[in-house]
Amino acid sequence: MNFLKSSIIGLALLASAPVALAQGTGSEGYFQLYNNTGNNIVVGFYTNDGSGWSDNWLSEALAPGENATAEFTADTGNCEQVFQVGWLAEDDSEVLDDPISIDICAASNVYMDDNEIYYD
Repeated sequence: MNFLKSSIIGLALLASAPVALAQGTGSEGYFQLYNNTGNNIVVGFYTNDGSGWSDNWLSEALAPGENATAEFTADTGNCEQVFQVGWLAEDDSEVLDDPISIDICAASNVYMDDNEIYYD
């Protein structure tokens, strides 16, 4: 299991969460993240609620085919967030993807594919 650092919005991520959790939605306090890439490794997940970027939430990389549950642990916070994904580069550095706006209270799933990142 991957545990992530706490933040202002009180979000925690757990890798390989039970299937029952994957059926929930952001409105219930959690959503699922999926690394659907062929061979790209996620090494960073950052959020920004308008007050600046968070530290990297991931304590471990998310390999292709792996998923994680994002769970809200705070009663308050801004649903409108911007998130950014960091990918492992060939030289072991981190390459940041373009920031994406997300309503974390409404999202059920975040998909990180080879050429796009989207949520529903």
